[in-house]
Amino acid sequence: MTEYDAGQIQVLKGLEAVRKRPGMYIGSTSSRGLHHLVYEVVDNSIDETLAGYADTIDVTIHADNAITVVDNGRGIPVDIHPTEKIPGVELAMTVLHAGGKFDKNTYKVSGGLHGVGVSVVNALSGQLKVWVKREGQEYYMDFARGITTTKLKTLRKVPKGERGTTVWFKPDDTIFTELAFDYATLATRLRELSFLNKGVTITLTDERPDQKKQETFHAKGGLKEFVAHLNANKKALHPDVIYVEADRDDMGIEVAIQYNDGYNETVFSFVNNINTIEGGTHLTGFKSALTRVVNQYAQKGNFLKKADFALSGEDVREGLTAVLSVKVREPQFEGQTKTKLGNSEAEGAVRSVINESLAAYLEEHPRSANIIVEKAVSAARAREAARKARDLTRKKSALDSGVLPGKLADCSLNDPPLCELYLVEGDSAGGSAKGGRAREFQAILPLRGKILNVEKARIDKVLSNEEIRSIITAIGAGIRDDFQIDQARYHKIIIMTDADVDGAHIRTLLLTFFFRQMRELIDAGFVYIAQPPLYRVAKGKEEYYAYTEAERDSYIQRFGNGDGAKVNVVIQRYKGLGEMNKEQLWETTMNPERRTLLKVDMEDAVAADLIFQTLMGDDVEPRRVFIEANAKFVSNLDI
Repeated sequence: MTEYDAGQIQVLKGLEAVRKRPGMYIGSTSSRGLHHLVYEVVDNSIDETLAGYADTIDVTIHADNAITVVDNGRGIPVDIHPTEKIPGVELAMTVLHAGGKFDKNTYKVSGGLHGVGVSVVNALSGQLKVWVKREGQEYYMDFARGITTTKLKTLRKVPKGERGTTVWFKPDDTIFTELAFDYATLATRLRELSFLNKGVTITLTDERPDQKKQETFHAKGGLKEFVAHLNANKKALHPDVIYVEADRDDMGIEVAIQYNDGYNETVFSFVNNINTIEGGTHLTGFKSALTRVVNQYAQKGNFLKKADFALSGEDVREGLTAVLSVKVREPQFEGQTKTKLGNSEAEGAVRSVINESLAAYLEEHPRSANIIVEKAVSAARAREAARKARDLTRKKSALDSGVLPGKLADCSLNDPPLCELYLVEGDSAGGSAKGGRAREFQAILPLRGKILNVEKARIDKVLSNEEIRSIITAIGAGIRDDFQIDQARYHKIIIMTDADVDGAHIRTLLLTFFFRQMRELIDAGFVYIAQPPLYRVAKGKEEYYAYTEAERDSYIQRFGNGDGAKVNVVIQRYKGLGEMNKEQLWETTMNPERRTLLKVDMEDAVAADLIFQTLMGDDVEPRRVFIEANAKFVSNLDI
C-alpha cells in the first residue's frame, strides 16, 4: 500500500490553489476563461460606478494581447491594513476572499460575490501592474504570477481631485491555451454593462496591428436603450419603451418592456449586473405580475368576449422584449450554474412594483395598451387552435411506443443519461446511421428536407410542422412553458448534417428551434453537433479520414512526398453523409471511442438572441451586413 500520513496532505498557500486548479475560479483555461479575466477587473470598476464614485472606464487590448483597465473611482486603498500589516492594494491583489465587497457600507451592492476576482487575475497573469491615484498621490506595485515583485511605492503628486485605479496584466502563457482576445466578445459584454449601468462611459480600444478600432459605450437611457437595441431588427408594436424604476424593500428594481410583431419572447434578467440565465425569484415575480396586469386590462376592456379562456403567461409574453435588472444587497444564487436568484423577498418586491407601474401605464396609454392586449388575445386563439397538436407532444403520449414517430429507430435502453438521439439529414444518411449504430443506446431520427424556421412562426404553425412534431415527440419533454427537462428521453441530442451549405442551413434551423423552443436542453448541455470527416485519403488497403484540409495534406504526405507516390493516392471529398456506408459512418462519426462531437453551449444569451434574429429573422438588411462583415472568413462554401 502507498504510505498515507500527515506528510501526504498538501497545503497550497497564497494563490497556489488558483494556479493549481484555475478552472474552479474562471471556468476554463481556454478562450472563455481568458476573457473572464477582463470581466473580473472591469467588474471592480463597475462596482465603483454602482457606489456612485466612478463614471468612466477604459479598456485597452494592447498589441501583445496584454490588457489595461482604467477607472476614475476612489482608487484601491493603499494604507496599511490593521491586522494583515500590508497595504490594502497588495492585500486585494494577493489574498483570496479579500475585498471591500463584504463590507456593505463600502459597497451596498456589487457584482462580485466572493471577493476572489482581482486576486485570481493576478494569480493567472504572467505579470500584473497596478497604479492607484488617491489623495493627491500616485502609487505603484507590480506582481508576477501572483507574487509581489515591487513593493508599494509613491511615484508622484497628482492634481487635486484626480483619482482612480489602473490595472495592466498579461495572461500567463503557461496557464492558458488561448492568448488572443476577441474584440467582439469583449465589446458585447462592455456594451451590456453600459446598458445595465446608465450614465457610465466605457471605451474599448484595440491596438493590435490590422485590428485597430475603438468604440465607446454610453447609455443615458439604460435599459430603455438595451431593449431598443434588442428590438433593432424587429418591428415594434408601440413606439415607446415602457420603463419602470423603483426601490422596494431595500432593493433597486429596473424594468424596460417593448412588444414587437414576432412570436418569440426575449426576456433577460440580471442581478447586480450578473445575467441570471436560469431566472429566479425576481423573474417569477415579473412574469406573474405581467400576466395578471394584462389579463385585468383585457377583462376590463371586454377583449375576451365570447372566449372561454383567460390569457396565459405564454400568450402575454408573445413578441415581448424585456430586460429586468435588480440590485440586491445580499444575493443568494442557486441552480446548476449558480445564476438563479433564490432570495424570496425579490419575488414580492418585483411583483408589487410591476403591478402598480404597468397597470398605471396601460391606463394612461390606451392605444399602446390595446395593441399589447390584442397581440396576447391573438396568441391565445392560436394556442387554442394548436392545443391538439401540442397534446401529441406530451411526455405521457411519448412513453407509449405506439405514438412515437414511425421513422424513429429508437434505442433499446430507457436510461436517458445513457441514450443518444441522432437527428440526421436525409433518409439516405438515416439508413446508413440506422445500420451502423449501436442499437442499445443510439436512436436515429431521419429528417426530410429543411424544418420550419421557428424564428418567423407562431406556435400553431410550429406544431403543425411534421418534422418538428417528430423531434418534440421523440425527445418527449414538451416545449416552451410546458418543457420539463427531467422528462427528456435522451441526454445527448446530436445534430448530424452534411458538410455543405444545405447541411449548415439545416443545422442552423435546428439550433434556432432548440434555442427558441427547448432552450433548457442547451443550458443542460444536452445538444451536440456531429463532426463527420471531410475527406477520405487512401492508398491500397491503407486509409485515413481527415476532418480539415491540413489533416488531409498531412495524410497525403504520409503516403510519400514524391509525385510518383501521389499518383496512387485516392482522395475522396465527402459532401454528404449518404456517401459513406454504414461501417464508415459508424467508425468516423458515431463510435464514441473515435468520434468528435461539438457541445453546444451559450456563454452570452443576449448575443445568442441577437445572432438568431440576424440570421433567421424577417429583416434582410442586418443579415446582409453580417454576411459582408464575415465573408472574409469563408474559405470553402461547401463547408
